[in-house]
Amino acid sequence: MDFEDTKEEAAFRAEVRSWIKANAPAHLLTELKNASFASNGVVSEDPIKAGKAWQRKKADAGWACLHWPKEYGGGARTPIERVIWGQEEGPYAALTGVFTIGHGMCGPTVMAWASEEHKRKLLPPLAAGEDVWCQLFSEPASGSDLAGLRTRAVKADDGSGDWIINGQKIWTSGAQYSDWGLLITRTNPDVPKHKGLTMFFLSMKAPGVEVRPIKQANGQSSFNEVYFTDVRIPDSQRLGEVGQGWEVSLTTLMNERLSIGSGMSTGFPDLFRFCMEAEVDGAPAVEDSNVRSKLAQIAVKESGLRYTAMRAISALSKGQTPGPENSIGKLVAGAAMQDLSMLALDLQGASGAVWDANSPQNGRFQSMLMRSPATRIEGGSDEILRNIIGERVLGLPGDIRVDKDVPFKDIPTSGRKKK
Repeated sequence: MDFEDTKEEAAFRAEVRSWIKANAPAHLLTELKNASFASNGVVSEDPIKAGKAWQRKKADAGWACLHWPKEYGGGARTPIERVIWGQEEGPYAALTGVFTIGHGMCGPTVMAWASEEHKRKLLPPLAAGEDVWCQLFSEPASGSDLAGLRTRAVKADDGSGDWIINGQKIWTSGAQYSDWGLLITRTNPDVPKHKGLTMFFLSMKAPGVEVRPIKQANGQSSFNEVYFTDVRIPDSQRLGEVGQGWEVSLTTLMNERLSIGSGMSTGFPDLFRFCMEAEVDGAPAVEDSNVRSKLAQIAVKESGLRYTAMRAISALSKGQTPGPENSIGKLVAGAAMQDLSMLALDLQGASGAVWDANSPQNGRFQSMLMRSPATRIEGGSDEILRNIIGERVLGLPGDIRVDKDVPFKDIPTSGRKKK
């Protein structure tokens, strides 16, 4: 593992630092630094517009989607240069969180599976912050079991070759302000569930698409239900062949776990600062042996995550592809975040039940606790990630899947077997 920049990387870092200092929206820095968890904290102006403005400025200067080819709106930079940019962008990165799904998950899928015409049409506006994308995967009856989805796509009977979509998706992040979405559907119920899926992209403004925001426990509405009623999609908006949707979706999911896992923080620095300020029996909380023990446990996880990320960065610097460490990062960070926030609220005592502007660190720990269950589910639940690590990293036997070779239409939808 090499923790030092090469000469070329150091020069690039200096260039990035200089440009950000000269061009970043410094008037928003205080709000960004004081943001509660899972929010960019911008209240002085429209946060979506602020994010789009910052992304546009980056795009105009050649700093948008650094790892993408230039013909698709990117900077054609190396993977390690992308990492350095992320390190230097700091709090300003939260402004463009609205593009995380588009840049990290949908864009790479379009790049891998769409026609050249569609790549050149769709990717530059995404890179430049003009369009927002969402990922229409999970359903009420098939969350972690994505291949069990029931949203149907059938060929229109008018000979146009178009597809008619009916069904429902749920937990779709950012759907309420998205322009485009990746949609996985079932096109053949007569084959095993993984083989009867087909992927499309569609306009979120298309007739028949209805988005309903979900009110979360933390007061936000980042997730949505999305309903499709006779939505018509041209066959040209299909990604991959008919029935190849599972393979296409793996491209999205692989990039999703890379995008989420590599950038997830447990919030340990915030907790440590709080323990220096909070008191237990009239002394700083950090002096209490029980608190120190819990801090040490979280610090060990934080350190492990940091060095695991360093391995990925070192691999990127050498032009290699990182291994499964990003799934490990998400699995560990999600649980650690929950433990961390619970410790902080315990130290706040009765005031920990209050969540307002007067709460320590602007209610960051309350927000973190309310958001942490979703963090452990989105992008692959803890159980799914353990299976991936066990089967694909450790080489353990896979789970028994009794429905693997059963036509989807014959899979029972309840506890009773079909006769």
